[in-house]
Amino acid sequence: MDYDTPLFFHVMSYAMEAEHDVIDMVSGNPDWGSPPGISDGLHEYADLGGADFQYPPSEGLRELREEIAARRDVDQSQVIVTCGGGEANYLAMARAMERESGDEFILTDPVYPYYPGKTKMLDATARFVATDEDGTLSPDAVREQASEDTAGIVVNSPNNPTGAVYDEETMRELVSIAEEYDALLISDEVYDHFDFSGTFTSALSFDSDHRIVTNSFSKTLAITGFRVGYAIFPPELVDVAKTRHMLTNVATSRPAQYAVLHALRETTPEYHEENRQLLKSRVETFTSALDAAGADYSQPDGAFYVMARFPDFPGTLSNVEKLIDEAGVAGMPGEAFGSSRDDWVRFALVTPEVEAAAERLADYFG
Repeated sequence: MDYDTPLFFHVMSYAMEAEHDVIDMVSGNPDWGSPPGISDGLHEYADLGGADFQYPPSEGLRELREEIAARRDVDQSQVIVTCGGGEANYLAMARAMERESGDEFILTDPVYPYYPGKTKMLDATARFVATDEDGTLSPDAVREQASEDTAGIVVNSPNNPTGAVYDEETMRELVSIAEEYDALLISDEVYDHFDFSGTFTSALSFDSDHRIVTNSFSKTLAITGFRVGYAIFPPELVDVAKTRHMLTNVATSRPAQYAVLHALRETTPEYHEENRQLLKSRVETFTSALDAAGADYSQPDGAFYVMARFPDFPGTLSNVEKLIDEAGVAGMPGEAFGSSRDDWVRFALVTPEVEAAAERLADYFG
């Protein structure tokens, strides 16, 4: 089977090879720094030695799983600590296929590119549902695509790349559709701490054995390099997923898990609120410049991405390379996220140079 290399790697490499200054707005690597609990936890771990440097339990450190379970109001036996959100989503999608209740995934358009990539890797078929212009998802549109062939429905809220946040009614209906067609709703909630609207609703709010929730500490604690995520499965589905996790990765990094646990216990809500306020300010700065450039753009209710459409400048890979070469700003081509926004460019607002990037774009398109 042939796999397509994600465009992220091409664009990042192209920007890094440029001989002039380029502002990186490609990937979602938070720039605001981790809470002190992360480094404190690592220092504490380094002094343990001995048995604590060996394999952790495959499903994750018990104390970390208990902490996650308490926060998400589930039993710790339902929690698997994974190598980032990417593995969590892989385990969830694989579990949907293993149920043999279908061989198709319903995905949104625009879509985070790794979902269709995993669909292909699992030898499944993708069916796409276009979101509304503001990025919101119509459950009725999802229901129209659902059938007895549906293995899973994969959603992401707050959303990458649109910034949309799915409200309580939307999530309730998505769970209901999964139940109706004996499918699994896979809800990727990695940006749950970056909800500006106050309307975010977790799929865990609804008691169902047809939903799996995935998450990661990569964005929440600004530790994308640690690769610590988790998946929460219904009780009857978790054991097989634990086995696949063990066969795929054996376990997740023990020092990283220890540091995350320490940070969860020590970090106050103010850390997350300060980051939300920072991002809201960056959105305002960036979109003001897009106004000056005559661009259309998304107004995110969550996460930290803005999609922009510039006059007579489709969001192709070649045009993104042109922006890197001529404007010194690197974004992601809209075509990487599906067909419905292929004339847009996505920018990640996780750089202190957001204002400079905005000025460069305004000058370039002005």
